[in-house]
Amino acid sequence: MLTQAKSTLRRLLPKNAFARGVSVLVGGTAGGQLLTILVAPLLTRLYSPEDFGLVAVYGGLLGLIGVISSLRYELAIPLPEDDLEAAQVAVLCLLIVLGFTLLTEVLVLFYGAPIATLLGVPSLAGYLWLLPVGVLLGGAYSVFNYWSIRTKRFSTIASTRLRQALVSVVIQLAAFKAGVLGLLLAAVAGQSVGTGTLGRYSLANPAFQGVTWGGLYGAARRYRRFPVFSTWEGLFNTAGLQLPPLMFAALFGPAAAGLYALANRVLNLPMSLIGGAIGQVFFANAAEAQRAGQLGPLVAQLHAKLAHIGLPPALLLILLGPDLFGLVFGPAWGQAGEFARWMAPWLYLVFVSSPLSTLFAVLEHQKQGLTFQVILLVARIGAILTGAWIGDLGVTIMLFASVSALCWLGFLFWVARLAGNPAMTMIKPTLSAFGIALLCAAPIVAGYLMNAVGPQSWALILLLTALLVSARYWQLLRQAY
Repeated sequence: MLTQAKSTLRRLLPKNAFARGVSVLVGGTAGGQLLTILVAPLLTRLYSPEDFGLVAVYGGLLGLIGVISSLRYELAIPLPEDDLEAAQVAVLCLLIVLGFTLLTEVLVLFYGAPIATLLGVPSLAGYLWLLPVGVLLGGAYSVFNYWSIRTKRFSTIASTRLRQALVSVVIQLAAFKAGVLGLLLAAVAGQSVGTGTLGRYSLANPAFQGVTWGGLYGAARRYRRFPVFSTWEGLFNTAGLQLPPLMFAALFGPAAAGLYALANRVLNLPMSLIGGAIGQVFFANAAEAQRAGQLGPLVAQLHAKLAHIGLPPALLLILLGPDLFGLVFGPAWGQAGEFARWMAPWLYLVFVSSPLSTLFAVLEHQKQGLTFQVILLVARIGAILTGAWIGDLGVTIMLFASVSALCWLGFLFWVARLAGNPAMTMIKPTLSAFGIALLCAAPIVAGYLMNAVGPQSWALILLLTALLVSARYWQLLRQAY
C-alpha cells in the first residue's frame, strides 16, 4: 500500500523538472510550516512579546555568526562539474564551521554578559551557551544541504524541513512553562534537525574518500571569491534581516523586538516556504541554463510566476493586517498587524527577488551582490536611527519597510539587466499580477467603500475573498502541473 501511495504521488508531480523539484520541496515542508502557522495563535498566548523579543535577539546573533560560519564556501558546492572537487569544498566548509564554533564558544564565555547588556536584554546572558551549539549544527546542516542541492536530493531536503518544523513546534508547546528557554531550545533544534540525515547521504558519496589536504587548499584558492565577496554579501544581507530586532530591542525594548519578530515571522513563513524552495531549485538549474544560453528566459519566467503567487496575500495584508493580527493572535499583538501592513510590500519584493539572488554566485559576480547588500544595510540602519531620533516605533517601522522596499525594487531591475532582460519583462507580469490580485480583493475594497458594518457582512466579504483567492491559486496550480 505504501509503495502504491508513493507511485500515485509521483504521478501527481509535474513533469517539468524545475516545477517537480519545487513541488517536492514545497510539499515536504508545507505540512510543517502549516503546523507552525496554526500553532502561532496558541504560542502568542503562552509566551509574551518580551519572550519573543529575547528569541529574536538570540536569532539575530545566531544568524550573523551562522551566515559566515563556512565563509560562504558552501555556495560553491553545486558549481563544479567534478564531484571530487565539490567534496573538497564541502569538507573545507565543515572545517571552517568547526573553527567558528570554537571562536563563538570563547566569545560567549568571556563576553556573553556584556554583549547581552549592550543589546538591552541582560537576561539573555544565561542562555547564550546555546549559541555555539546553534552555530555548529546549523552550519553543518547548511553544508550538507548544498551538497543535496548539487545531487538534486530534493525529497531528502524536504523530509528534513518537515522534521525541523515538527520538532520546533513540539518543543515550544511542551516547554512553555520554562518560558523563554523553551523558545530558545526550539529555535536551536528547529534549525539543526536533519543534519545527521543529510550528512549520512552526503558523506556516503565516494568522492569524499578522495579528499586531500592539497585538494582542500586548491578548492580554497579556486573559489576564494566566495569568502572575499560572498561572505561580506551574506553578512550584510543577514545583518539587514537580523539587526532590526537587535536595534528595536536596544532602542525601544524587547517587547518592540517581539512585535516586529511576530509580524516578520508570519509574513515570511508562507513566502519563504515557496520562495526558498524555488530559490534552491533555481540555483540547481541556473548554472546549466547559463551554459545553454537560456538564463534570461529562465529568470523572466520565474519572476512572472513569483509575482502571481505573492501579490494576493501581500495585498490582503495591506488591507486587513491590523484586524487579522488582533483577531488571530490576541489584542496584545494588534500593533504587530500595523507593522505587517507596512512590511507587506517590502516582503513581497523580497519574495520575487530573493530566489534570483543566487544569480550573483552562478555568474561569479559576487562583488555586485556585495554592493547591493551594503546599500541595503546602510539604508535600513539609517531608517531605524531616524525613527529612533523621532522617538516613534510606528514611524520607525514605516521608514524601515519603505527603504527596504525601494532597495529590493532596484535589485529586481538590476537582476533583470544582469540576466540580459529588459525592464519590461519585470514590469508587465507585475502589473498583470496586481490586476488579478485586486480582483481577488474586490469584496474587501467594496466593503470599505460601502462602509460595511456588522460581523455578518464582513464574514460574507471574507468568504467571497477566500473563494476568489483559492480559485486563483487553483488556476496557478493547474498551470504548473
